[in-house]
Amino acid sequence: MDNYIILSPKNKGRFENRLGELYLTLSNYLEAEQAEGRHLQFTKVFLSDAQNQYEALTISTLYVAILSKAACSVIEQPPLDGSKITILVKTTDEEDSYILHSIRLSEDETRGANSYIQTMLIFNKYLDSIKSMGLTLKQHCLRTWIYVADIDVNYEGMVRARNDIFRNQGLTPDTHFIASTGIGGFSQTRSASVAIDFLTFPNVQESDKTYLEALENLNPTHEYGVSFERGTRLTQGNKQTFFISGTASIDKYGKAMYVGDIQLQTARLLENIGALLHNGGATMNDVRYFYVYLRDASDRDIVEDFLQRTHPDIPHVLLSGKVCRPEWLVEMECVATKEL
Repeated sequence: MDNYIILSPKNKGRFENRLGELYLTLSNYLEAEQAEGRHLQFTKVFLSDAQNQYEALTISTLYVAILSKAACSVIEQPPLDGSKITILVKTTDEEDSYILHSIRLSEDETRGANSYIQTMLIFNKYLDSIKSMGLTLKQHCLRTWIYVADIDVNYEGMVRARNDIFRNQGLTPDTHFIASTGIGGFSQTRSASVAIDFLTFPNVQESDKTYLEALENLNPTHEYGVSFERGTRLTQGNKQTFFISGTASIDKYGKAMYVGDIQLQTARLLENIGALLHNGGATMNDVRYFYVYLRDASDRDIVEDFLQRTHPDIPHVLLSGKVCRPEWLVEMECVATKEL
């Protein structure tokens, strides 16, 4: 059994004080989880200002004693509850079955390199890493998160690089792509325009994967020049895990719906997510959490109120993260699990 929890500090003081509160909260939570036979498997840390917070985080007791002991991703996507830092925590009673590659470029690597070159550099670092383990991008990578700084400018270069990498690695519309979210975000490297997280399953077989589609709601992504799966279902043992990619308010032709209306866009994208889950035999009742990305932070209250009315039992975190098309005001992704 997997458990997920989203933690934000109540302390509104200095960043270090908030880290101290999270350390105590997470320590107590993990102690209770350990008593139930579960261990820490993964954390994702959302910062409001990586330039000023990343170093303080990495030298904190929270990071040294807990976060660094398991897979951990850190990204600047400001939490919209004013917390400065929010953490998604996953615990499990199963053996760790995946590897998280959280790849960030250095200042030397990014200086003078555009988003196309930076994306190529990151993918090649990943490919070199998994090649040494006898793994391939095509078979073993099930999920990516691609964070693009100044996404309105840098997204196109990332897309071209990803398309080129996938073509070179044998991923096509006739085979499959990889579930992914491409979203605004910043790493701790000031000049970086791209950062990527890769989720790799060393023991996965192609027969374990099902690529989700909902053609009455969403068109294939390659029709508008990008290369990712809308969602992927992984079946291993008696459990299915659904990785739903970043999903927006679009119709079956790929056109934006309800331009300018944040509430209707939220409703439509949730309908699209529901259709993808249905295609894989799941429902919203199987969703474990939502990441919610808002282009405009001032839309936070509308989206929060809507989610509290429609899906009050699903944990979520609202983040400041620009979506790749200006007309998309909100994007969401999720993970769902189902016992067989």
